[in-house]
Amino acid sequence: MIGGFRAIVAAATLALGALITTPAAAGVLQCAPFARQVSGIELYGNANTWWGQADGRYERGHEPRVGAVLAFSASRSMPVGHVAMVSKVVSEREVLLTHANWSYRGGVERNVRAIDVSPNNDWTDVRVWYGPIGDLGLRPNPAKGFIYAHKASDAPVQIAMADRATAGSDAARGAF
Repeated sequence: MIGGFRAIVAAATLALGALITTPAAAGVLQCAPFARQVSGIELYGNANTWWGQADGRYERGHEPRVGAVLAFSASRSMPVGHVAMVSKVVSEREVLLTHANWSYRGGVERNVRAIDVSPNNDWTDVRVWYGPIGDLGLRPNPAKGFIYAHKASDAPVQIAMADRATAGSDAARGAF
């Protein structure tokens, strides 16, 4: 009976230890909250839902722009997808990304290289810098495209305001 009691106490202690350490594991920095913070794009949930959530709320496309979020598709190796902010456009097929939880669990990487390897040059297959090997990852990662930081409903207003500002400066110079 005493041996059985010790086994129960040991099991309870182990279970209690797991409960105590679980919140610490939950505190690991994830890609979605980090991308939301650095980009200002107000989407929530797993990364693989961002592309669909952005429809009608934010402009989406296949052209890299600084501040845009590259939305990776869910895959076998990334069951909940991934999101990363474009920190610099190097060329139409290369960008630098700032993101969390890619090379290292909970780690943040800034200005790491990513290249478009898709056959149609549309950023649907991307190779990304992977810290443990010190180079681009060995396989391409499927992606949906870019979510742009301004809201879809704001785009015409921003363009109209930019046109007015240009027209005002052109008028001041007498150029039309």
